[in-house]
Amino acid sequence: MQTTTTQTMHYRYKFGAQEYDFSLRTHIMGVLNVTPDSFSDGGAYVDPERAVLHAQRMADEGADFIDVGGESTRPGAEPVTLEEELRRVIPVIELLAKRFSIPLSIDTYKSQVAEAALNAGATIVNDVSGMTFDATMRDVVARHRASAILMHMLGTPRTMQHDPSYENVTREVYQFLEAQVQKARAAGIDQIIVDPGIGFGKKLKHNVKLLQELSTLKALGCPILVGPSRKSFIGSILDVPVSERLEGTAAAVAVSIMNGAHIVRVHDVKEMKRVATMTDALKAA
Repeated sequence: MQTTTTQTMHYRYKFGAQEYDFSLRTHIMGVLNVTPDSFSDGGAYVDPERAVLHAQRMADEGADFIDVGGESTRPGAEPVTLEEELRRVIPVIELLAKRFSIPLSIDTYKSQVAEAALNAGATIVNDVSGMTFDATMRDVVARHRASAILMHMLGTPRTMQHDPSYENVTREVYQFLEAQVQKARAAGIDQIIVDPGIGFGKKLKHNVKLLQELSTLKALGCPILVGPSRKSFIGSILDVPVSERLEGTAAAVAVSIMNGAHIVRVHDVKEMKRVATMTDALKAA
């Protein structure tokens, strides 16, 4: 549901028992990777109980969503089987759904994983392919009356960083998302969030340009999510490893919010919640 005023676009979305108005403040999505090979925290939370404890910590630190992923989409990542992805994510989502009221998102491009996750208690499907890899994904999300995050990616996780090229990255990302939003709405999906896909099939210059021109995506009429957390473009600029990208992430988060992001997807919830609160205050002033 969205309403328009002369000043701003208001997005009031319901996720199960929770309702958020994305026009009031920046919302925080905490990353929960239950994978052995994610670029940042691979292997840290493969045990369901450890995953739940980490989710609890992120919720205590101010996360508005928990995004659960069972397949790494880092550059060069090999795909995992359907059975393995289900084995990783479903026990965790079931535990989280029993213990928290915080909305849960499943990070997957497989409709069968999405369906199982929605049955287990998730209310959002975060599809890095923008619902292009699996032809039945839109139908699954619509049937469950779930929300969708549509992201832009050039290629696949395995190939996306093999010399990605654009004539105009902002225009091409916009056009892709526009087409996928139209298809999702036609399928009956009401609550859609768009993500330009920082780091997914983009060189350093592309990522920087997208953050600079993020406000262009406002014309899509959907809340905007940005996920710059600990990404390689930060490492390229600062010449630091993954473990030392907190300040770079903070800068990228602040710029994203100033340029129109409604949600930031991050690993370091406590710190980025503070950055978001401060940036919101400065933006409002």
